[in-house]
Amino acid sequence: MSQQSTKENGAVVYQRLEPVTDERPQPERKKPEKKPSLRQSAPALTPLLIGFALLLALVLVLGYLSVRQLNDVSYQVLDMERQYAARLSYLLKLRVAATTLNNEARTRAQGRARGELMPPFELNLRSARNQMNDLLPQLDRPPFSEQEKWRTLRQDLSAFVKSTESIETYEATDETSGFKRFQKVDVELNELLNNAGAEQDEILRTSETLRARASRMILILTAVALLIGILVIAATVREVQRRFREMRESLNLAGRERLFSTQMLEGMVSAIAAIDEHDRIRSANSAFYKIFPGASVGASIHGNFASHEALQMLEAATASQVKIATYRGRWVCSADTPECTDRTFDVYSSPLTIDGGGGQIVTLVDVTEAAEAEAVLRRTESLAAVGQAAAQVAHEIKNPLGSIRLGVSMLRDMTTEQEAINTIDLVERGIDHLNKLAVDVTQFSRRKELKRTDVLLSDLLDESLNLIADRIKEKSTPVEKRYMDEKLHGKWDADQLRQVFVNLLANAVDASPENSPVVIYTERARTDAAAAQGNGNRKQPAHAALARIRIEDNGAGMDEKTRSRIFEPFFTTKKRGTGLGLAIVKQIVEQHGGTISVESQRGEGTRFTIDLPLQA
Repeated sequence: MSQQSTKENGAVVYQRLEPVTDERPQPERKKPEKKPSLRQSAPALTPLLIGFALLLALVLVLGYLSVRQLNDVSYQVLDMERQYAARLSYLLKLRVAATTLNNEARTRAQGRARGELMPPFELNLRSARNQMNDLLPQLDRPPFSEQEKWRTLRQDLSAFVKSTESIETYEATDETSGFKRFQKVDVELNELLNNAGAEQDEILRTSETLRARASRMILILTAVALLIGILVIAATVREVQRRFREMRESLNLAGRERLFSTQMLEGMVSAIAAIDEHDRIRSANSAFYKIFPGASVGASIHGNFASHEALQMLEAATASQVKIATYRGRWVCSADTPECTDRTFDVYSSPLTIDGGGGQIVTLVDVTEAAEAEAVLRRTESLAAVGQAAAQVAHEIKNPLGSIRLGVSMLRDMTTEQEAINTIDLVERGIDHLNKLAVDVTQFSRRKELKRTDVLLSDLLDESLNLIADRIKEKSTPVEKRYMDEKLHGKWDADQLRQVFVNLLANAVDASPENSPVVIYTERARTDAAAAQGNGNRKQPAHAALARIRIEDNGAGMDEKTRSRIFEPFFTTKKRGTGLGLAIVKQIVEQHGGTISVESQRGEGTRFTIDLPLQA
């Protein structure tokens, strides 16, 4: 494309680097008039000004470094004082907590010795012990863990706390008694408190040393500044001599930099276009032309070079002038713009002066992946909020539920009428359903920490089958175990995985007709890096060894809508289901660093596949 020469059409600010096809001769540019010789000496003033500026900067840097030295000294002294105060405060807290715990334990022991009626719960003693236990972990961290006295104090405090757990150990007559241990701890605390005074004196001596060192450093910096000042003056004189020779090289360098900037703009992933005050495209990079292949330099954004939706986006982005870079909103490409279908862009506009008028730079940043991640995050936060609210409701339900169960049980004992007993049975079934719902909600919202042990997969599956043996027998469901010969071990939480398998196996039995088999497969599998990234599972390393478990039934299967929501909390197809069973299953599997998937078609049964990382 050729450069326009009239103001009406505008000048090209920037255009793509393409071979020039227009052979028309370009108008010759007027050569700049030669400036008077007096002004040719002006560039020589630049090195002088730079020299003076450097000297001024040198003075400022010297002052800054001097102030920084003093600030560093002040900071170090203040930091030592803070550490000293923190250790002293911690020592006092330890002493108060130890004394309180000893007093509570002694009071308990004395009350027992006098035969007083003691409360069933040692609330004050337990509270004092918990307070001490909250303080003890700090002794396991530096700098306390690095000193022998503090490590000894940690051991003695732990022994003292343990001795208060029962009255017998506290009242022992030997050195292991609680009171003897408290006396030992008290002596150690007193010794540490006495050492604190000496530590304060050491801090004062250290601060004086740091101040003297800072003074020496400031003198050294002053001498260095004088030397640098002399060098700056010499370099300035030399620079004046060299300046004229470099002017031509600077012009050449500026041309190369402009070419580099142009190529860099072409290589950008974001689409960029310069639009003047008359809403015409004055320049654009290749990424912009990929999205709008019908666009061209000089084309109006009100034309027909793109879909109606895309043109509306450009019009909205340039509807008003901006003084700073401004976010204009998000544009999701539809099928009307096939070059970017299903892609999402953040639209920005920045001010730009073109031909003395107010133009704008429109930037389209591809945020498709970020938008999808935001949507997933919003769904996750929504589920978390629902889970917390449901957990609170479940907690409030469980308390009166016990009272209702007790009342119904009393009503059962008070009547012998069959109709009343049937009604009571109905109420108890409702109570059991509510109780299961409250337990499931609580488990789902409060993720239980894994207790990993070495687990043999085949044994775990057999134990899960034993737990639903009555249900299997009731429906005469044959279970086919197709375990691989290799023994698959893993560092898993056996109790929680047992819950996973019981849930899936029970669902498979319930979904299968009578005498219809349920098949369990186990095998070793491996995952690759691409699959791990595609599933969003960062816990699984590339090419990790996995134990794969498949549970298949020949039931009615699921349609696509049900299959897509099967792991959502509170979604269920059962009449009396809570909708949390499979959500908890997915939560437990992912907590182990594994994955779970489902395959199902209407009338063709269902297959659940679980991948768990094997023991390395």
